[in-house]
Amino acid sequence: PPGKNGNIALEEPMSTTHGEAALYVKRDGVAWVTLNRPEARNRINLRMCAGIRRACEEIAQDDDVKLAVLTGAGDSFCDGDEEEEAPPEAGGPSDELRAYLEARRAASFIGAVTQPVIAAINGDALGHGLELALACDIRVAASGARLGMTQIAEGAMPWDGGTQRLPRIVGRAWATDMLLNGRILDAEESLRIGLVHQVTPPDELAGRVEQMASTMAALAPIATRYAKEVVLKGMDMTLEQGLRLETDLNVILQTTRDRAEGVASFLERREPTYTGE
Repeated sequence: PPGKNGNIALEEPMSTTHGEAALYVKRDGVAWVTLNRPEARNRINLRMCAGIRRACEEIAQDDDVKLAVLTGAGDSFCDGDEEEEAPPEAGGPSDELRAYLEARRAASFIGAVTQPVIAAINGDALGHGLELALACDIRVAASGARLGMTQIAEGAMPWDGGTQRLPRIVGRAWATDMLLNGRILDAEESLRIGLVHQVTPPDELAGRVEQMASTMAALAPIATRYAKEVVLKGMDMTLEQGLRLETDLNVILQTTRDRAEGVASFLERREPTYTGE
């Protein structure tokens, strides 16, 4: 919900903290997850990763949550990683390095959420921060935000889905340009290439996202989840396989009470009331 200067409000009676590095608020069927290290420009550390994971687990287990919003506290969305400890030395056991990376795969936790997820990009989303935004389904950016895959300038590369999600979203040409050059785009150029869906003035971002979330939360939750599932899984299928999955999920959908409610509300010319059953 909107707070001071258009930021997402952090103080809510239904909020819970996850190590204080990630805040979780549920209101009216919408889960708000806020990266809460503004003094460090919301750089990701182990405590934030753990908080994001627990928030995503709560969302997955809560049938009352229709969708989620991910945003950052302060003036940044997320500026990347904070190195709290050196990674395992080169040539060391591969399982140690794998465990080191797995503990920090915050974007993978977000990508596993079955409900729609909106990224409210209130400021810079760089490196691992952009990977978080890419794991969301819809991205709305403040006009002053910058977005980029900056890892290569640090002698690294994206490892939390960035090399796979970015080309699926903006295409191979733009993805290789951003990845290999470490190019940073402003919000308007990000909109032009399809990296974000909307750009809004910073003081209007929270209100715009809250309105979008409210509208989406009123939609049929089962149909929404199925639509998300078929789009994401269909990207890795042949057209024939994707069409078959679309048909299968539609057959299942016809057996739900929500589908019956949708038909009845249309015939009775009234607003539908969906229960997720």
